[in-house]
Amino acid sequence: MAQQTVNTAIDSLTAALKSNIIPNQEYFLQGSILDSSVEVLLHRLRGLCDNVDTNLETFHDHEMCFSIRGPNNTQPLQLRVRRSLDHNGMPMQLRYIGQPEIGDKSRPTVLRNSIDIGTSNTVVEFLTELGCRKDFEYSAKGYMFRKGRMKITVFKVFKIDETRKMMSSGGFDALSPLTHSYLVELSVLAPSGQDAIADDMRCFAEQLRPLVQLEKIDYKRLVHGP
Repeated sequence: MAQQTVNTAIDSLTAALKSNIIPNQEYFLQGSILDSSVEVLLHRLRGLCDNVDTNLETFHDHEMCFSIRGPNNTQPLQLRVRRSLDHNGMPMQLRYIGQPEIGDKSRPTVLRNSIDIGTSNTVVEFLTELGCRKDFEYSAKGYMFRKGRMKITVFKVFKIDETRKMMSSGGFDALSPLTHSYLVELSVLAPSGQDAIADDMRCFAEQLRPLVQLEKIDYKRLVHGP
């Protein structure tokens, strides 16, 4: 009975993917801005985005990044677990992120496969039992804006000191910023084949210049050099 339920769920998921119902691709741009200029950027985003009549939407999350290698030492599968530190009752989020597609110069954004699901708070133990390795973790604290389907986040990345973390009663009082700047990310989750979204993102990104320049970041080039 359990196996039949699993098969039905897999068949339903496969059919949904083929019908382009599930948003399984992420269009993505990134940039950064110095701490001294972030207030000006926030003011501009409040004027451009949809949620301007309310207080700024904030978030404080803890993210853990895992990887597991497949057979024949293939490219590792990357998984991320994120939980809210502001709302302890919210489900944890498990996210699969595929390799970014950079090569298409006509597309103004990075494109990568991405699937998000809500999970219970035992997901870390589950991934560990599967053989996943935790590569790194960090805390992200900042602001979230929306413009139609576009999500804009402006946040600071904090390093988690493991020694102080174990000694701290709250667990996340021991945080230190990695840089003197904020990361700025513009993203849209959508089903396959909706490349027109990338042009909308490019137009929106141009409205944030010269405060921040949102670009296609090629991480492989950053690691290996030109």
